[in-house]
Parts: sequence; structure tokens; C-alpha cells
Amino acid sequence: MSDDAKKFGAMGGKKSAANMSKKALKERAQKASQARWQKGIPTAQYGSPDRPLRIGDLEIPCYVLDDQRRVLIQRGMMTALDIKQGTATRGAGDRLSKFIGTKALSSFVSPELGQMITNPIVFQVGGATAYGYEATILADICDAVLAARKAGALNYQQDHIAEQCELLVRAFARVGIVALVDEATGFQAERSRDALAKILESFVQKELRKWVRTFPPQYYEQLCRLRDVAYPPPSMKLPQYFGILTNSIVYDRLAPGVKDELKRITPRTESGKLKDKMFQRLTDDVGNPKLLEHLASVVALMKISPDYETFELHLNKALPKWSDTLQLALDD
Repeated sequence: MSDDAKKFGAMGGKKSAANMSKKALKERAQKASQARWQKGIPTAQYGSPDRPLRIGDLEIPCYVLDDQRRVLIQRGMMTALDIKQGTATRGAGDRLSKFIGTKALSSFVSPELGQMITNPIVFQVGGATAYGYEATILADICDAVLAARKAGALNYQQDHIAEQCELLVRAFARVGIVALVDEATGFQAERSRDALAKILESFVQKELRKWVRTFPPQYYEQLCRLRDVAYPPPSMKLPQYFGILTNSIVYDRLAPGVKDELKRITPRTESGKLKDKMFQRLTDDVGNPKLLEHLASVVALMKISPDYETFELHLNKALPKWSDTLQLALDD
């Protein structure tokens, strides 16, 4: 542009501004500022809201940016990790930052990962501004959570997140090896567009049964009340003897011999601890429905009991322990 053109353009702009109201001037300045800002941020080149990454029943909006970064939307990450939105005032990003900054997780999160979560990627998609993270961060968070669980640093309220992380890591590993074989053999050019997504979905649907949260929160809330324990406990961990109580309240009353059989068929760690929850070994058609029915009755009895002694009286009357040798159907 020539100097004369710039001069007359500036004069025209000043003349136009002189005839505008303060409100119009402010709006024009905001639009100009936004336009300058948007020039510096990446744009989604591939992806759309109706084509999310599907993992079982989960749907995570995903995009590939014009700089080839693969990103997942913030709230989709929260959903994938089964982290509740909570009361954070600034949305999913703050909630995720708060989660990794907890005492249980902070020492297992690298400074680089923490920095990326604290500063999400801002990008344009369909004319709107979106916030997300590079897709690989989801696996990094899962690794940190599982490392914290292995070290015994998680509290009971974070157990379900660790279970979700294990499910995701196992699913990604399976799909990853399939993708690598397809690439090495050249089959990736022949496979259908959504073949990997279908493999991922089928695997998760198969494995998800293992991670369903069966014991309702009300069970632990009422048990804490009856045992005069703060809920949630200050240490964020339930007393160890609650496991003994649960054996008596639940597993000794499901069916004859069921507790001993569940303990027998559930794998153990080197230290002797059960690797899985005992209820994960119950059959879908008999054992699990019976457990859900039993828990519903137990919670109802808890709610009408003023103390643990009264609850035990109600429990022994309504749901007595078994004494014969019949077995409830179990999965091997």
C-alpha cells in the first residue's frame, strides 16, 4: 500500500470514527482486537462436533489443528477420566488443574505435564474459540494416576478415577498395537475409516463391566454416620476395618459360602491384597443383580437406624447370614 493510500485510509477512518457513538466505537475496537488475537491462534483443520472420539459410551470431541497437533476438548477429557466438574468457577480447565494439584497426585505429575494442563491450547473451530489439550496428555494423566495408586497415595474418592484410567490405558494399548500392525503391513490403506474406533469400542464394552461402580456412595456415607466417622473422612481414606464390616454386612449374606469363594478366585498381589474388587467376580445374570438388590436393602435399613447397634438388629432380622453350603453363581 502506498503512503498516500495509507494517509487517506487513516483520514477516512478518523472521519468515520468522529460520527460514531461511544458504544459503536467500543464495539469496533473489540472486534479489531479480537481479529488481531485470532490471527495468532491455530485453527481446527479436521474434525467436527458430530464426529467425536468414541470410547464405549464416552464421546470426546477431538480435532487436528492446522499445525498437526491432535487435541481433545477440555470437558471431554474430564468425562473420559470420570472427574466431576465440581465447584470450580472457571470451568473444566481449572477443575483438572485442581485435580492434578491435589496432595495425592502432585508428586506424580511432571512439571511439564502440569504446565500443559494449566495452559490449555486455545484454537478456533467453526468460528468459535475452543480449549483443549494434546491427545497424548490423556495417557500421561492416566500414567500419573496409576503410579499414585500403586504407591498407595490415592484416597477412596479417587479410586474410580484410577479404575477409569486403567481401562483407558488398556484400551489405547490394544488399539495402538493393531494400528502399528496395520501400518507395518500396509493394511491401513485398506481398512475402513472407523475400523480402529470399532475395535476400541468393542474392547471397552467388554471390559467396562469390571469397572462399574457397584457400591453406591450412600452406602459409605451411611456407614460413616452409623460408626461416627466423618464423611468424607479428613484423611480421605476410610478406616481399614470398614472392609471387615462390609464382609459381614454384604458378602456373608448374599448366599452360602459366597465370600470364601470370591476370595478364592480373586487374584492377589505379592503382598496378599486382592487385585480386584470381589464383586467384579460375580456373574452378570445372577450374582451382580443379587448384590445390587442386597445393597439397596442395606442402605434402606441404614437410613432408618439411629446407630450401628440398631442397624445390626434390623440387618440380622431382614437379611440374616447364611449357614448352609449352597453356592451363588460366580465367574471363574
